[in-house]
Amino acid sequence: MTKESKVKYSPGDYGKKRLSAAAWADINVKNWRQVSEKKSQKQPKGGIFPCICFSRQIGVGALKIADILSERLPFRVVDREIIEFMAKEKDLTKKAVEYFDERYPGIMSELFTMLTSEKTFLKSDYARQLAKTVTSLAGMESTIFVGRGTHLILPRENVLAVRFIAGREYRISRLSGLLGISWEQAEARIKTMDKEQKAFFKSVYQKDAADPDEFDLVINLRHLKDASQAVEIVACAFEQKFGSTS
Repeated sequence: MTKESKVKYSPGDYGKKRLSAAAWADINVKNWRQVSEKKSQKQPKGGIFPCICFSRQIGVGALKIADILSERLPFRVVDREIIEFMAKEKDLTKKAVEYFDERYPGIMSELFTMLTSEKTFLKSDYARQLAKTVTSLAGMESTIFVGRGTHLILPRENVLAVRFIAGREYRISRLSGLLGISWEQAEARIKTMDKEQKAFFKSVYQKDAADPDEFDLVINLRHLKDASQAVEIVACAFEQKFGSTS
């Protein structure tokens, strides 16, 4: 067995121990009930809180930036694994939608009607389930979403959409150092995951590539000193667009 096959890597991992998607969902289901009972909480515009959506090339370190940013604002982070888990667990998404409806009666139906009419890619059962998952989560509280094209789902006026890019060599070098594998092994991983990401967007969104026009910001991480600089850029852009969170 090669060293490469022993090392597991999911897009977004950077060494920090995280709750599993199932454990995250279990904790948050309890919180949703508490949130839905807070009738005095001010309803956000259109039932959706201002959110930040990160789109990224594989291996650039977007999840680390999201985690640091979540302390700066503070918002919760919903990563690719959580989104995937909830989108596949229909009962879980149903609960999230029910809690959303308790807080804002009729809003989810209006939002989803608008989405299905405006977002022509919402054709498959999975795409519709994904849209319900992301929309209901965004209706609970301000969130930093990482991955899965969430900026294409949520109403654009409620989103700061950020695209993180970096050169291929930067991504390979980062993954090689992160996993302790050779350049060749990291290069093969990046190539495979890039193909998987492209296939996902083609299948769900009928898109071959991310269009820069979709985003408020496109940040090339190769030209920044560290993640904290990216955090400050995004935080400043969010505050300029939506106002201070303090």
